[in-house]
Amino acid sequence: MTVEMAYQYLYTGALTVLAVLIGVILIRSIIGPRITDRILCINMIGTLVICSIAILSQMLEEAYLVDIALIYAMLSFLTVLILASVYMHRMNALDENASAGTAGEKDAGDDTQTEEVRHG
Repeated sequence: MTVEMAYQYLYTGALTVLAVLIGVILIRSIIGPRITDRILCINMIGTLVICSIAILSQMLEEAYLVDIALIYAMLSFLTVLILASVYMHRMNALDENASAGTAGEKDAGDDTQTEEVRHG
């Protein structure tokens, strides 16, 4: 066995493991009960794809694949930022609605107690 063949086996094994991990994480992102689990899974899949592209770059001896991996890393980072921003905006809106609804319920309860005192 030559060194080149050993590297080919190593690269193939690493790509196989990464492909299996991407599949497992994809299933977890579908099952994940919370949106934060899904955002984290998207980030993890992006990282594993970047690793796969870097391994392919070495395996195929093509330098331009490293540039593609860097561009993909920037896009993955922006995607996670946008998803987190949308999630935070949504949670803030839900918190505001919940606090407004709670304040409305307290006001309604105060009016009822006041009317009971007046009539009682």
